[in-house]
Amino acid sequence: MNKHHESTGPSDEQQITLRGPAELADALPYLMGFHPNDSVVMVALHGGRGRFGGRLRLGIPQAAHEWPSVAEQLAECLIRGSERRGGRPDAIVVFLCQDPADGESGKQTMERLRPFAQHLRTACGALDVPVLEALCISGDRFWSYVCPDARCCPAEGNPMAMPGTSVMAAAATYAGVQVRGSLREMEARLAPQSNAAGLEQQRALDAAGSVLVPKLLDETSRKEVGDATLEMARRLMERLGRAPAATPSLSDLNDDRLISHEEAAAVILGLQDRETRDRAAEWMEGPEAESALRLWRALARRCVAPYEEHAAAPLTLAGWVSWSTGDEPAARVALGLALRLDPGYTFAQLLHEACNQGLDPETLRRCLRGERSTRAVRRGRGAGRVAGARPIRSVPSQTAGRRRTRPGSDGPGAAPGRRRSGLPRSQNRRGTRTGR
Repeated sequence: MNKHHESTGPSDEQQITLRGPAELADALPYLMGFHPNDSVVMVALHGGRGRFGGRLRLGIPQAAHEWPSVAEQLAECLIRGSERRGGRPDAIVVFLCQDPADGESGKQTMERLRPFAQHLRTACGALDVPVLEALCISGDRFWSYVCPDARCCPAEGNPMAMPGTSVMAAAATYAGVQVRGSLREMEARLAPQSNAAGLEQQRALDAAGSVLVPKLLDETSRKEVGDATLEMARRLMERLGRAPAATPSLSDLNDDRLISHEEAAAVILGLQDRETRDRAAEWMEGPEAESALRLWRALARRCVAPYEEHAAAPLTLAGWVSWSTGDEPAARVALGLALRLDPGYTFAQLLHEACNQGLDPETLRRCLRGERSTRAVRRGRGAGRVAGARPIRSVPSQTAGRRRTRPGSDGPGAAPGRRRSGLPRSQNRRGTRTGR
């Protein structure tokens, strides 16, 4: 089960009034930015008019025995998180979204999930925040677990409104809010290849690994690999930037064609080094951000079996660029996938938490700009010594006197003895154990 939830902070969007379960059900994709398949979504409400606040999403646990503890964790996370951001919720709305299983009707799905809905209501109530409404959305219909009136909430459920016909759809269109398809579709853009090209990519990763992994584990050659990785990534970004982006599916297909298996393998393995990955994170804004995002997505798709864990690096970079450029829904999807592959991936954890708390990405952007400037000064200082110029003796820094921790690197509380290399812990195909 993926225990990494997704949430957003309170919003100051245009005020609209939603009347009843039907309009709440139709509002869900606009609140999240996508249609959340196989998900539990909880939305905090604030004030007498029920202003939407924090939003939290988690994949529905398959094992029913996990529901009570998961419900308690979700209620605690949403309520305490809202308090930290400045306001305790006055109520909560719960959505359970799941398509019917084979041979199952939407109503049967709703009844199967009823105990989970009750656990969520009980967990919120135990923290003195009532669940105002709990809806199940399944098979293009919705049911209320709260409303007992069969006249408005019949046993067979109510059909979902036609897309784009509700008051929420009109308000979202006016505000420029986009729904980017389903969660399943967004994840599919980042999923590894499983066709014949995937077998060729696997062989390329095998070959590159035999050459690069020993170098990444050697402090002397690690920097050389990092420089070569970033140089290759820059060339690929320029190549992608010259190809105009089309629809998402066509753009992804074209991007895959523009990157060879050997090029992808070299960059994927190079990004397993934390320092190299953090330097790649500096391509986060301006004209280079779009081509960087396309590259990270393409590399995530190249992390085929048995190299799935290697995708944590490009997925995290894709999540970071998405967040940095204002696309929070895409950021949460990419970061959630990275944490699903490697729950202990530090950089993804930090970004996921910061994004969920509604922090401004500009803070991290300033940090990364500072790292880039510091490196440029060091290069200039070295060149100055060669040329006989006087070295620069000091560089103003807001972090002077404090221990600096690079994003995603091991901080002061990290376990001793961990490598700077970010190689996945999993055993590779040749039986050699690699450390992160």
